Amino acid sequence: MSLQALSARLDNLESHMAIQRLIAEYAHAFDRRDEALLRSIWHADAVLALGAAFGHFVGVDAIVDSAHQNWAHMPHMHHWMANTLIELQGETATAQAAVDCMVLHRELGQVQISGHYHDRLERRGGRWAFVERRFDLHYLTPLPHWKPVAGSEAPADTASA
Repeated sequence: MSLQALSARLDNLESHMAIQRLIAEYAHAFDRRDEALLRSIWHADAVLALGAAFGHFVGVDAIVDSAHQNWAHMPHMHHWMANTLIELQGETATAQAAVDCMVLHRELGQVQISGHYHDRLERRGGRWAFVERRFDLHYLTPLPHWKPVAGSEAPADTASA
């Protein structure tokens, strides 16, 4: 194998890993309420299109502002990203990822959100980041009888159960 072919294969693998990491960082940023991490995964002109249920935001500042609004209404989130497919086309890529998210909503209580993200990403100046992240909502359903009985997020009176 030529050095050029090996270099191309390595670039492909590194790009896949960088994009997988961005998808995971999105989940971690929302779950940990980490504004700095959230800011770091977008190009400045990026779009977050979450649909009618959650809104459409253009630019990093608008995306971060939307996160603050979500955090005010949903102070606790757990995102699980799965079944990621990535297609590379040079300095651009598309990706798809399924998501299940459990949230504690201030008005609805415990809620499960399920859907699919459709992503466009670009490598600019050697850095991969989201250009567009579009969410297709499969369902948002309250879980009225859900109650944690153990773990770090369980109420203090049940944490020792």
